[in-house]
Amino acid sequence: MKKQLLLLWIVGLVPVPGIHGQDKSPLKLIQKIPMPNVKGRIDHMDVDVKGKRLFVAGLENDTLEVVDLKAGKRARSLPGLKTPQGIAYVPALNKVFVANENDDTLKVFRGDTLELLSTIRLDLGANRVASDPRGKKLYVGYGGASAKKDYGEVGVIDAENDKHIGDVRLGVRPAEILMDKSGQTLFVFDSIGGKIQVVDARKSQVLSAWPVSGQRPGDGAFDEVTHRLLIGTRTPPLMIVMDSTSGKEIASLPTVEGMDGVYFDASHKRVYVSGGRGFDVGSVFVYQQRDANHYDLIGKVPTAPGAGTSFWSPELNRYYVAAPANDKEEAAILVFEPQP
Repeated sequence: MKKQLLLLWIVGLVPVPGIHGQDKSPLKLIQKIPMPNVKGRIDHMDVDVKGKRLFVAGLENDTLEVVDLKAGKRARSLPGLKTPQGIAYVPALNKVFVANENDDTLKVFRGDTLELLSTIRLDLGANRVASDPRGKKLYVGYGGASAKKDYGEVGVIDAENDKHIGDVRLGVRPAEILMDKSGQTLFVFDSIGGKIQVVDARKSQVLSAWPVSGQRPGDGAFDEVTHRLLIGTRTPPLMIVMDSTSGKEIASLPTVEGMDGVYFDASHKRVYVSGGRGFDVGSVFVYQQRDANHYDLIGKVPTAPGAGTSFWSPELNRYYVAAPANDKEEAAILVFEPQP
């Protein structure tokens, strides 16, 4: 009897105990939205939840791409930008803010019509844009080598009146900018210096600088409930867990090469790390949070060549990955749904 069962397992007629279900992916690709004529690297994204629109920085295309998520197609392409990187949509103000690396501007567009409202002058190297919880202030990282400076800054923007009202001087060039729900504390990633800088947002003062064991910490997420910073580094590719109150490193796990996006899915207690920038393959590494100190790699979900950047929308329960054009396929937004 045992020999008969073994034969049936070999030919695949009877499932092997303990194997069934292991191949189920934590993310399911449910849609692929083409973005024709978008060339080169694609950078950061933000979402209009109510209007079901995704705003996408066409970095090398010098465009702001607007994707209609309900219709499953690109709705608009706004030209004339200069290497757009950071994007923030502020629904309370009906505004879209776009930071441009290769000029000194933060462009402000009306959210519904996408009419250009203002141009705020900063400096070269503008990258990330973070909004405070009330939508009244924005924080924009810029400076560094792009501005021919040995330091970077976070510009403070009055988002209601489109005015640059202050700066916080930081490391070589700010990469990721994360903010707590109170609007009190900023965590600014210094990729070149290999550290996380803690900033009192209300006083515009640097409180601490915590070293990161991996080099080039460029992207991250914040699980405020467990007081954990989830940090993606590029050299070597790691997902590092840090205590947000002390700077102590809690865990370190291997992650995807060409890392360019880290998000925390609070409802499923998962960390998504997307990568593939500069590589012939792309994927999302998915980690399950067992508790504040323990994380398990539960999936490596294939995406597309060079597909580094991503965006998680908890309100829509969707994870978006930007796939740049290649010799075989045009650019696209890959839409994933988390699986139980």
